[in-house]
Formats: sequence, structure tokens, C-alpha cells
Amino acid sequence: MANRTDPAAKSIRGTNPQNLVEKILRSKIYQNTYWKEQCFGLTAETLVDKAMELDHLGGTHGGNRKPTPFMCLVMKMLQIQPEKEIVIEFIKNDDYKYVRILGAFYLRLTGTDVDVYRYLEPLYNDYRKLRRKLPEGHFSLTHVDEVIDELLTQDYSCDVALPRIKKRWTLESLGSLEPRQSVLEDDFEEEEEKEENEQLDGLEDGAHEKDYYRGRSPARERDRDRRRDRDRYRDRDYDREYDRDYDRERGRGRERDRDRDRDRDRDRDRYRLRDEKDYGRDREREREWEGRERERRDRDRGRRRSHSRSRSRSRDRKDREGGEHRKRHARSSISPRRRDGAEDNGTRDEPKKKKERKEKKDDGTDHPDPEIAEANRLRASLGLKPLK
Repeated sequence: MANRTDPAAKSIRGTNPQNLVEKILRSKIYQNTYWKEQCFGLTAETLVDKAMELDHLGGTHGGNRKPTPFMCLVMKMLQIQPEKEIVIEFIKNDDYKYVRILGAFYLRLTGTDVDVYRYLEPLYNDYRKLRRKLPEGHFSLTHVDEVIDELLTQDYSCDVALPRIKKRWTLESLGSLEPRQSVLEDDFEEEEEKEENEQLDGLEDGAHEKDYYRGRSPARERDRDRRRDRDRYRDRDYDREYDRDYDRERGRGRERDRDRDRDRDRDRDRYRLRDEKDYGRDREREREWEGRERERRDRDRGRRRSHSRSRSRSRDRKDREGGEHRKRHARSSISPRRRDGAEDNGTRDEPKKKKERKEKKDDGTDHPDPEIAEANRLRASLGLKPLK
């Protein structure tokens, strides 16, 4: 939550304002102690107090590329996106030079081309000294006008890639900007006027003296004409060389812009490929984790099934052993008296059965001939002797 951009902030150059800082530097700022402790909960009003406490500027320094407080406050301004009037007041502040540099750096990142030239070019007249922290961790001496010139002419400043802006002569040709006027231009004009007046006075005095004493000769007139023509040709050659140099500089500027665009595209592709690799690596880790979880669940399910089978088998085995034990116990639990009584009853019943069999045999009812057996039954019912 502390690293998110203000929901009311507008996108700058078609992206999130915090994306104007490279991802590596952005992550280092988020992990910095100054960002966590001093920049948490800052607003556009309380940010001024922290900016007044700055005593140097810079990007990153040291072996682990630790960001400076100046860079942390720039990131905070990108996060909360203060109003344009507040940023202009930062730039116009004459009492605190680091507050002015902070506002100028933020305007260079987020402002339009016309606003950048309009509000930063007047700072060329500020010659105050500044402390700048180098990547090696040492401090160096610089000036406000040097930092402003770096913001307007260079591609990188404080380890941040500056957005591209149009050249000043392009905006002048389009009518968006007026020609730049230097503060010292009036002094230069006065000095040039004095020099011209002195030269004219000297030439007039010399001409009168020559006409009075010597008079004009045709040879001198021819020399004067030759000298004038030579100067005219020299000026023409100078203009031609100037135009050639200007075209050459424009070509170099285009090549430089093309190389810078190529480098930015290469860096962007590198970061994109790195993000895609990280995403693919995360997906592979998730798939491996899901496969391990699936195998663990299958293993646990197989263990439960084998455990339930072993329990059912042991229960069946116990039931069988319990039944055999009951039968054995039942057989062994019969008393000797009951066992003897049962044997006596068996011996008593045997002669009765034999007598009944003999009686049945004497009746003749078991004769093999069915007619004789039927007749013997009738005779037995009448009390007569059976037929043989």
C-alpha cells in the first residue's frame, strides 16, 4: 500500500508516473530505510519540509547502489503527483537551492517540452554551488546552472533516463517558443554599439586627413574594392561552412537520437524478457508444487486404503478365530455327568429301536412284493398273522 501510486494521479506519457524510474532503481528505493521511515505518509505540504532538509543531490552510490534521499523524494513526488502550481513554486524558490533542483528534476520528468524550456532556462542565471554524490560514494562540487544544462541536453541524470524532448530550434520554428534572450544581451549590445561608434569615428577622422593631405588615387580605390570583395567572399565561405557544420551537427544529433532510441528499445526488451523469464519460472514452480501436492494426496489416499484393508482383514481373522474358539470352548465346557448321561441314554435307546425294527420285520410290511406288503398291513390292522 505504501508503494502504490495515488488513485487520483494521472498517467504521464501513457504510463504510471512511477514507471518513469527504472524497475531496478524503483525496487532499491522501496527497500531503502529513508523511504520507509521518512517518506511514509508524506503529502504535497509536508514534502516541502523534507526537501528543505536536503544537503546534496545524486542518484545511487556505493557497491549495493543505495539511493540518495534526493532520489527518494523525487519518487515520492511521482507517487503523490503534486499540482503544477506547487512544482512551479519549488522552482521559483530562491532561499533553498535543493528545493529548486528537486522541482526542476520533477518538471523535467513529467512536464511538456514548452514548460521545460520555459521554466528551466531562467535557472541558467543561478550560479550557486551544489554538493553532488558520485556513484563511488564521494562528493563533488557543481553548480545550479550546470545541473540545469544537464537536464536540458543530456539523456541521463542521477541514474534516471530522462524522457525525450524536442530541440529548441524546432519549437521556435513551430512558433511554440520565442527566441531565447539572455540576461547579458543588453550589456553585449551596449558594448557592440560603443565599439562600432569608435570605429566609425576613427574611420571618418582618417578619411578626412587622407583627403586633405594626400588625396585619393585610383590604385587605392582598386585595393579597397579588392579588399571589400575578398571580405565578401570570405563571409560567403564562412556562411557556407557554418551551414555545412550545422547540417553535420543535425545529422549527428539524429544519429545520437537514433542510438538512444535503439538503446532504450534494447533495455526495454531486456527487461521484458527478464520479466517473462521470471513469470515462466514462477509458473514452473507452481506446477511443480501442484504436482508434489497431487502425489502427496494420492500417497495419503493409498495409505488410508491399505490401512482400512489391513484393518478389515485383521477383523475377519479375529472373527474366525473367535468362532473356532467358541466351538472349542463349547465342546470342552460339557460336564462329565452330562456326557455320561448322554452315553447312557444312547445305549438305552438302541434296544428299543432294534425291537421296533424286529416288530416291523415280523409284521411283513417290509416284504419286497408290494401286494404282499399291502396285504400284511391290512392283516396287521385286523390282528391277523402276516403272510410269508
